[in-house]
Amino acid sequence: MINQITPEKLKHSFEITEKALATVEIALPAKTHLEKTAIDFLEMATNYIEDAKHFEKKGDFVNAFGALYYAHAWLDAGARLGLFDVKHDSDLFTVD
Repeated sequence: MINQITPEKLKHSFEITEKALATVEIALPAKTHLEKTAIDFLEMATNYIEDAKHFEKKGDFVNAFGALYYAHAWLDAGARLGLFDVKHDSDLFTVD
């Protein structure tokens, strides 16, 4: 069906989100409030990726897919706010 989350679609979403996570670098001076915020955004994204893996193992592809979208949203929001340097990668992030 067209409305199903297939294993292939989920795998593709994992690949994109994990690539985005590997791309981000904190773009702020160390030991500042905003650096702490950037770290928090990274932790949230990482936690949602771990949640997605948990759901995938349970066969719950819908929640796994949703968790990946939350993870990517945290990364994208951090990029948009200037917390992360993403090298102007407008394929993975909504920047530029």
